[in-house]
Amino acid sequence: MSGLAIGILGLALCAIFCGIGSAFGLKFAGSAAVGVMAEDPAKFSKVIVLALLPATQGIYGFVIAIMGLSSLGADMTMAQGWQVFAAALPMTVSGIFSAILQGKTSATTIQGVGKKSEISGKALLFPAMIEFYAILGLVVSIMLLQQA
Repeated sequence: MSGLAIGILGLALCAIFCGIGSAFGLKFAGSAAVGVMAEDPAKFSKVIVLALLPATQGIYGFVIAIMGLSSLGADMTMAQGWQVFAAALPMTVSGIFSAILQGKTSATTIQGVGKKSEISGKALLFPAMIEFYAILGLVVSIMLLQQA
């Protein structure tokens, strides 16, 4: 396997796993949002942000994959390929897990908002705290890609 192939693999896995995490997270949050809206359609504006939060990790994974393309070259050594692969890892791992967990937390938060809509502003804090770890993975991957 060439250095280029290793680098491409790392970037592709980042986009794929972050996308998978977001898809699962959106499934959990979206299902809860539909349940709340089925009972009270007026709560759409209170649950939409909570339902969409897990989508950001998929976007972050895509950003890292696109940014990483500038680190690739046909004449890359294996070491350089592994450097790009490793640079994508923080976002890959934090992206899949934080998106799934954020989706589950958002779903529970949405159910709470369904019962008591006045908590929506305060309740947003809990899934947003999980977002922080996805952002850390994004920042670390960006910093590592700049060194690759």
